[in-house]
Amino acid sequence: MIKAVFFDLYNTLVTYDPPREEIEARILKDFGVEVSPEALLRPITTADDFIFKEHARLPIRKRSKEETTALYIQYHGMVLKEAGIEASREVIAGILGKWMNFDLKMVLFDDVIPALTNLKERGLVLGLISNVDRDIAPFYQGLGLSAWLQVMITSQEVGFNKPHPEIFQAALKQAGVKPAEAIYVGDQYQIDVVGANKAGMRGILLDRGGFFEETTDSPKIRSLAEVAEHL
Repeated sequence: MIKAVFFDLYNTLVTYDPPREEIEARILKDFGVEVSPEALLRPITTADDFIFKEHARLPIRKRSKEETTALYIQYHGMVLKEAGIEASREVIAGILGKWMNFDLKMVLFDDVIPALTNLKERGLVLGLISNVDRDIAPFYQGLGLSAWLQVMITSQEVGFNKPHPEIFQAALKQAGVKPAEAIYVGDQYQIDVVGANKAGMRGILLDRGGFFEETTDSPKIRSLAEVAEHL
């Protein structure tokens, strides 16, 4: 019997406003490259997988400024490569520089509150498990998530990143449930789904864009509204 549902944060509960694909398309236009925001969705998803794995391997806060810059240049280079756009390292560095001037706001996906309402009405413990290495309490409360999620576990707090089992175990302990009684929902296969499974939970892949066709060994959903079907 499932007693708790935990969620990833970025690209699962929250997204960017304006959307990153729109910003990327706007910046590329400044460099003479015309591309639709929609054509950048899959490349950004691929690059996200890379950056999240890198962060899990060695948190950004533990990298030097030069290492961090090199990592994000590699990230944006991957976006362009996946979109079939050729660009020099100098151009990619220029794209990164323009990104630094954008004031990105985080907002909840439209399906978050309806899904959390449904799950909470079922008497489930709801929580967050995120590879965040900074204090997100003000941001978390500002989005209203504290009203819905009883448990909030971050890598800063426990000293371990997903997919290490310790971060999942910390959430289970705080929720007072056994691994087999919990579901974890996230948008990254290796970090979220495999990590949760190894901790004894049931990992569910949130594939909003339908880009993980090759992943067939775990439950997949396109919207948080589908979580209730897996209880």
